Amino acid sequence: GINAEYGEATTLMSHRKFEAPRHGSLGFLPRKRSRRSRGKVKSFPRDDRQKKPHLTAFMGYKAGMTHIVREVDKPGSKLHKKEVVEAVTILETPPMVVVGIVGYIDSPQGLRTFATVWASHLSDEAKRRFYKNWYRSKRKAFTKYARKFSDKKNSRFQKDLAKMKKYCTVIRVIAHTQIRKLKLRQKKAHLMEIQVNGGSTRQKVDYAVSLLEKPVPVSAVFAENEMIDTIAVTKGKGFEGVTTRWGTRRLPRKTHKGLRKVGCIGAWHPSRVNFAVPRAGQNGYHHRTEINKKIYRMGTKDKNGDNRNAKTESDLTAKPITPMGGFPHYGVVNEDFLIIKGAVPGTKKRVITLRKTLLTQTSRNAVEKVTLKFIDTSSKFGHGRFQTFDEKHKYMGTTKKQAIAKKK
Repeated sequence: GINAEYGEATTLMSHRKFEAPRHGSLGFLPRKRSRRSRGKVKSFPRDDRQKKPHLTAFMGYKAGMTHIVREVDKPGSKLHKKEVVEAVTILETPPMVVVGIVGYIDSPQGLRTFATVWASHLSDEAKRRFYKNWYRSKRKAFTKYARKFSDKKNSRFQKDLAKMKKYCTVIRVIAHTQIRKLKLRQKKAHLMEIQVNGGSTRQKVDYAVSLLEKPVPVSAVFAENEMIDTIAVTKGKGFEGVTTRWGTRRLPRKTHKGLRKVGCIGAWHPSRVNFAVPRAGQNGYHHRTEINKKIYRMGTKDKNGDNRNAKTESDLTAKPITPMGGFPHYGVVNEDFLIIKGAVPGTKKRVITLRKTLLTQTSRNAVEKVTLKFIDTSSKFGHGRFQTFDEKHKYMGTTKKQAIAKKK
């Protein structure tokens, strides 16, 4: 347009007809595939030296979901003393094995590794983590190390520990999962550093040494009714368009060349597309940390190995946590497990990193003591009508297959 008063050419800026919040968060850019499949703890809880030394994280594997019934205990709430049905996730958590200790010192650039010591013996599932191709390799990892540190009294092992006690500010243990116990196809264990919090540095190192080569159960790290954080890589969805990926509005029905698009990707100038404009691309398989997940139950492996611990005070049926027919795409839970309220990122069989909360939990949800009335174990592959196979056989009677087997 031309400004008549001054005879100058001015650009009339366009405007949008209706104001609206943007679609999708920019807090998670770039939305690309994660470089790692295991959730990484980017910050551990703040250290409190008044407490005893303890571990602050653990790893488990996502088995699947079910639902539970419980009575709400919130005086004053409309739901008080009423039953609610809630979705829960089951994570299988076999004990982790501690195989190393790392000491960190403060530097101007942040924490720096000062010294690392390893256990004299590492299992094959842990050694596999250091190889790309296990079956072709000579499998010599840690053999020289084990020989060097066989005599612990006069070795560098004790010297390194002494240096850690003197100089280090942060102590972490290196621990791996026992993936062989899960009967998954994978044989390579997942390895992670877990920070030791509580006590002085000397106490931390002594505590870490006491754990070397020993299995640490999940009950040594977490407790029932505790609020924890889950860190994992989400379920991958592949390359997807803007409507699914960013939740943008679909264009009108008669739009030429498709309607699941962005109407305008920007002005003529600047002659480039702004980073904040929704575009098609990778969706899912992103690294995510979700906070405040409550542990509803900590299940322990039975001595006879059948895990018949899905019974409650109200439901005395001795039944395993595994639903009839197994968890779809997972199988049977035979090891220790956690029941966590709500959903957890990732697909079945994915490794989930569990971390102690970074916050002081004071909300009513966090403080509430949860007592489960019923845990559903009906089949998750179809319309499950029965909780156990015994219940099904009582209702259905003798099947043709069973009758033939009896005759034989």
